Amino acid sequence: MSAVLNGVRKVGAYTYFAGACMRSAFTHGVPWDRVVSESYKVGVRSFPVLFTMALFVGSNLAIQGYAAFSTLGAGSLVGMFVALAGVREVCPLLAATMVAAKAGTEMAAQLAVMRTKEQIDAIEVMAIDPRSELVVPSIIAVMITLPALTVFTIFVSLVSAMAVAVLQLGVDQGEFLSFLVGYLSAYDLFAATLKSVVFGAIIATVSGYFGFYSERGARGVGEATNRAVVTMCIVIITLNFALTSLLYG
Repeated sequence: MSAVLNGVRKVGAYTYFAGACMRSAFTHGVPWDRVVSESYKVGVRSFPVLFTMALFVGSNLAIQGYAAFSTLGAGSLVGMFVALAGVREVCPLLAATMVAAKAGTEMAAQLAVMRTKEQIDAIEVMAIDPRSELVVPSIIAVMITLPALTVFTIFVSLVSAMAVAVLQLGVDQGEFLSFLVGYLSAYDLFAATLKSVVFGAIIATVSGYFGFYSERGARGVGEATNRAVVTMCIVIITLNFALTSLLYG
């Protein structure tokens, strides 16, 4: 029972923190120079890693899709499989988990270190809301850049899947593109973008929460970072199921 009450308490504390960040953005304004800086760190610096991941994920989707459909004599349907599985599910999750592992943990660690060095306390003493200065720019930056990273991931994975299907598996390029375009709609891209916006809000607020309220010291920094990445991944996977059920169920 105590574990349940503790979980409810933490959910309530996180909800209050997220609401306080939203309120702070309206009452204290947004430091847009920091938003640009955070967007660069989240977006541009993530391109090399995300490109590599998307390249091989798209290739694996083509191989697995062809292996499954070729047993039924329908290997050319691999384009449909890549369109449905990649765009609807895999690419949004891939971009979100990568940003959570890279930018989310970095944000949690930075805030935890600032808490340890009492820099957050110093900002509060100066009558400045530390949420508006430290957390809100990261929230806006992740919510802006993650949809762009998701679209980038979709493009790279589709191109790599087509290259593997045509050059390695011998699928006709026209058939691959026909099934890809035939089963991929604008609604799928909208759904993927919507998911990424929600995932971005979760990544920034969860990492901000654990970093902002971390315990002092090196141990507190490590625990805050670990708890943030575990919680982000669990919440993202759970929300992905809920959003998929809402959008396609």
